Amino acid sequence: MEKHIKGLHHITSMAANANQNNAFFTQTLGLRRVKKTVNFDAPEVYHLYYGDEHGTPGSVMTYFPFGHMPRGARGTGEVGVTEFAVPTGSLGFWKERLANEGVQGLRQDSFVGEARLSFNGPDGDSFALVESDPEGRLAWTGSGVDDSVGILGFHGARFRLRDAAATGELLRFMGYEKDETEGSVTRYRIEGGNAARTIDLEELPQANAARQGSGSVHHIAFAVEDRAAQAEVRKALLDTGYQVTPVIDRDYFWAIYFRTPGGVLFEIATNEPGFDRDEDTAHLGEALKLPERYRPFRDQIEARLPELA
Repeated sequence: MEKHIKGLHHITSMAANANQNNAFFTQTLGLRRVKKTVNFDAPEVYHLYYGDEHGTPGSVMTYFPFGHMPRGARGTGEVGVTEFAVPTGSLGFWKERLANEGVQGLRQDSFVGEARLSFNGPDGDSFALVESDPEGRLAWTGSGVDDSVGILGFHGARFRLRDAAATGELLRFMGYEKDETEGSVTRYRIEGGNAARTIDLEELPQANAARQGSGSVHHIAFAVEDRAAQAEVRKALLDTGYQVTPVIDRDYFWAIYFRTPGGVLFEIATNEPGFDRDEDTAHLGEALKLPERYRPFRDQIEARLPELA
C-alpha cells in the first residue's frame, strides 16, 4: 500500500455562504475556481473546487456551502489547520494583503524551521501559508496575484488529536515517515509523490472534541495514480480491519472513504480523470456541471442554488 499514496489530493470543508466562500478563495487568496458542481448527496448545495490552473491533485480546496449552517467548534478529532505553500519570501506580501482585506487571526511564526503565516477563513476555518520550494508548481495568476507570491497548492495539514499514536501508525502504514517533533506537534512526511507531502499531528489530551459545522474540514483526501492503485490500497485497508466504502464515482476522480482512529475522515482519490473531463482548461469552473443522475433536473436544481457573483 505504501508505494501508492502520492501525498494529498484535496481537502473538503463546509461553509455557510456560497458567495462569501467563492469571493474569499478566488479574490482574497487568488485561487482559481476549477469546478462548480453540486454535492452528490445533496444537490441543493454547491460543491465548489478551488486550485491551480488545472486543478492539479495536491492543490484543490473544496467546499460544501450549506446555507446558514451553524459554525463548527474547534477541538480534537479533526483536521485543525489546512496549510498552503507559497514561495519563499512572500509572507510579507500576504500579511499586508490579508490585513487590508480584514482577515482575522493573523499570526506569523515558524515550525521546524519553516516560516508560516496563520489566519482564519470567513467561517473561522484555520489556515496557514508556509514558505516552500515551488518544486515546479505554478500559481494561478488569473485572479491578479503575481506568480512570485501566489499560492502553489497545499503544503500539508495539521490534525488535532487527543491521542496521536494510532493515527501515526496509520500514516506509517500509508507510507509516511515520522519526521521532526516540536512541542506537542509531530510531523509525518511522504516522499515519491506530489509536493503536498506533510501531515502534522498535534496531540491535545485535555481538549474537547470538535463539533462539525461551517469552517470545519469534512474530509481529507490522499492521492493515488489510478483505480488499480486504489483497489490495492482498499484491499490493504480492509485486510487491516478498516471499514472502507465501495469505490464511488465522483466524476473527476474515484473515491473511497474510511474513518481513522483519531476521528478524521480519510478519502483515497484517484488522479484520473481530472477536472477537464467535461469542460476545457480555459473555461474550468464557469458552468454548473451536474452528475448524470441529476441532469434531468437541472432547471429545478439551478432554481434552488444561489447565483454566484
